[in-house]
Amino acid sequence: MSQALQLPIIDLSSTDRLSTANSIRQACMDHGFFYLVNHGVEEELRKEVFDLSKKFFLLPLEEKMKLAVKKHRGYTGLYDEKIDSSSAKADSREGFYIGPPAENHLNQWPFEEDLPSWRSTMEAYYKKVMSAGTKLISLIALALYLDEDFFQKLGALNEPLAFMGLFHYPGEVDSSKEEVYGASAHSDFGMITLLLTDGVPGLQVCSEKFKQPRVWEDVPSISGAFIVNIGDMMERCTNCLFRSTMHRVVATGEERYSVKIFLFVFIFSVISCVIASQVV
Repeated sequence: MSQALQLPIIDLSSTDRLSTANSIRQACMDHGFFYLVNHGVEEELRKEVFDLSKKFFLLPLEEKMKLAVKKHRGYTGLYDEKIDSSSAKADSREGFYIGPPAENHLNQWPFEEDLPSWRSTMEAYYKKVMSAGTKLISLIALALYLDEDFFQKLGALNEPLAFMGLFHYPGEVDSSKEEVYGASAHSDFGMITLLLTDGVPGLQVCSEKFKQPRVWEDVPSISGAFIVNIGDMMERCTNCLFRSTMHRVVATGEERYSVKIFLFVFIFSVISCVIASQVV
């Protein structure tokens, strides 16, 4: 059993923005992960997203395959993805990806008669989480000792390339001796990721991704809180001051659902360092 990691809790509603920014700075340097509370995404909407996600994944496979992934949008089946190419087996999860509203013509949606309110609920959730993400990006700018509108002035959030992913991890554990992961070890390649889970454990992080053997620690869920992690793009922007931490999802024998928003920068932005050196 892996040790549970104690992550900082960041309150997005705090009026003491400098103190909050300093807490984010420390969290991003120490862990690359933190919890986000009071983010403005209502409990009713969060519950509806999980309920509708479950209804979609319960559809017959032939129905889900009608929405098979195209241009990074749509359904991916069990074992279709293999995030870590060195893993013995592909990942034991199925997913559904939704792209940004600016490219809505590329998104795929279940028929309204099959899943009423599915599209409108997912679009409402996307909009709410993006609002929280934009506020968080401003605090991250302050955490880097920059103006809080630094990324906005850069144009990084004019048309953010953010993807939403719904994921279902089946409860059955492979009885073979080969290790099977719900999501094999990886770091995200965007700026930040905002994760919400149904509370079922499985997420683990490795704080020292270049050390062998890797040491993995469990990340418990906090009801209603997002689990936020820094991506490779942010690590590069900060000259490796903030950490893009390796993480994975292990099979626990319990069925698990999660929803993620992967936030990138404006698609035509030049990715470069925004700080010259790692001044702590």
